[in-house]
Amino acid sequence: MQLQSENASATFSLSAGGRLASLVVFGNELLITADSDHFGWGAFPMVPYAGRVAYGRFALKGQRFQLPITLDPHAIHGTAWNQQWAQVEDGAALPSRGSIETPLPHPWPLGGTVRQDADLQDDRLRLTLTVTAGRQSMPVLAGWHPWFRRFLSTGAEGRLSFDAAKMYELDGVGIPTGKLVAPTQGPWDDCFTELKSKPAIRWPGVLELTLESSCTHWVVYDKPPHAICVEPQTDAPDSFNRDALVLEAGRTLEATFTIRWVDLSDS
Repeated sequence: MQLQSENASATFSLSAGGRLASLVVFGNELLITADSDHFGWGAFPMVPYAGRVAYGRFALKGQRFQLPITLDPHAIHGTAWNQQWAQVEDGAALPSRGSIETPLPHPWPLGGTVRQDADLQDDRLRLTLTVTAGRQSMPVLAGWHPWFRRFLSTGAEGRLSFDAAKMYELDGVGIPTGKLVAPTQGPWDDCFTELKSKPAIRWPGVLELTLESSCTHWVVYDKPPHAICVEPQTDAPDSFNRDALVLEAGRTLEATFTIRWVDLSDS
């Protein structure tokens, strides 16, 4: 699915988990594009769970479940990232708007569906995820995993501006304990909450992104030398084993993620 505005284009891969495969703004590709590492490119929806589920295990209403181990020893980033999605034909398609969807089949054991709506304008891209439970209740933790380029083709290096009041303490295997602590100095592979300002990435002399979301939690992974990942999520990783949000049959969860940009080429 290809969307176009005057200043930007957005391409979604239906065969690679409905991910935003390319985002070009003012002629600059902002995302790491197709890579052999399924988790390492684009901006993919994380659903029905985001981040790690400890050892792939969780329980719901007395029943225990085992998810596939996708980053040993844990399950990570949901199951929809490698599924085939389908474009929604709603009869009112515009060059700047589109929708895609997919069921949540095996290996997710509890069914349901997910839809992603995209609205591309001259100054921003707004994404909306809607997760709907099927015939039975299900826990849900949704979000996005964007891989922004640290270096644009111009050579400009992106600088992250991120300020949060609290960070989740991690145990020895990278799972949040549930305890909130004062944020450490980066680089990070951590989950934060209670943001003091909107996250931003600035490539001097080129452009600046400001990130907004209805999500209350953000994972920042800025350790790779080539990329900056700023990931909005509806809760911290492994919430399935703490206080999971449970959707009853037929109920929905909606989350939004907006990427705004400003041209800095004249500054």
